[in-house]
Amino acid sequence: MPVTRAVPVREDGAVSIEPARRADGPRGRIESPNRLSLGRRIWRDRAMLLLAIPGLMYFVVFHYVPLLGYVVAFQNYKPFLGFRKSPFVGFDNFTYIVSDVAFWQALGNTLEITFLQLIFFFPAPIALALLLNSMLHEPIKRIVQSVVYLPHFIGWVIIVSIAHSILGGTGPVATIARYFGHDLNIMNSEAAFPFLMTAELIWKNAGWGTIIYLAALSGIPQELYEAAAVDGANRWRRLWHVTLPGLLPITLLLLILQLGNILSVGFEQILLQRDNVGARAGEVLDTYVYFHGLINGQWGSSAAVGLAKGLIGMALVLGANRLAHAFGQAGIYQPKEKA
Repeated sequence: MPVTRAVPVREDGAVSIEPARRADGPRGRIESPNRLSLGRRIWRDRAMLLLAIPGLMYFVVFHYVPLLGYVVAFQNYKPFLGFRKSPFVGFDNFTYIVSDVAFWQALGNTLEITFLQLIFFFPAPIALALLLNSMLHEPIKRIVQSVVYLPHFIGWVIIVSIAHSILGGTGPVATIARYFGHDLNIMNSEAAFPFLMTAELIWKNAGWGTIIYLAALSGIPQELYEAAAVDGANRWRRLWHVTLPGLLPITLLLLILQLGNILSVGFEQILLQRDNVGARAGEVLDTYVYFHGLINGQWGSSAAVGLAKGLIGMALVLGANRLAHAFGQAGIYQPKEKA
């Protein structure tokens, strides 16, 4: 029969902390969580696993199963023949897109907009979160938060319409410019197009992005600020030595995740405004795939572009994560410790 074991007590009266042991024999056996069988761990965590099933099924159905469709990148795909009967052409689709001038134009436009978004859009939620966190009057702070969150829930169609009303040829900006003798239409300017896309993205999503940073700011211990103030640090010193280091882990995490979508700069937003400046300045990789794949029926080359985007994004995420580990940060996952 099972043998129970008494709780060990040290000489000073304190309870001794030892690894849990199974009472299945005279000698007992260490019950380490890492040594449990897979079946016992599944049964132990059954409630959490059941809660995770809907989210897991979403990713499987809408993200992992569609990956099988990338076989089109190596085929001369014909919809009426299907995947099985469409002839394989090897890397001919990749050769085609490399030799396509429109592809290189779309890639250049994508990289330009991506660079501007990393420089201007990515830091915007951080700066806005710092400003909101510095507000002491709570009612005003909540009102400002609600105002900056609101554009996130507005569709791109409405945002583009607002931009046309303000910056278009009949808007107040163009009217003021004509008063001073200049003909200005920012919506049709090829040079202003990347900056316009970045500005619209900042206005729409910067406020929503502050939620994560505000949560990270609330997790910084107030004792650190008090200790820094006692040591004579002013507001800027406390910001530099306490606040920013506290935000560094979540900032690196979001930056690494952002690199995974570095070649996706907003399909709907740009599609709605591409015709204003033409394909030479307004075509990006997402719209290139749409017009060449869905509109012109070049399924193989479009799938090749999508596959290349995914591989480049994955390589950037893994590389940035290893770089974060080299600088002592956690990144998106911890490296496996060597035994």
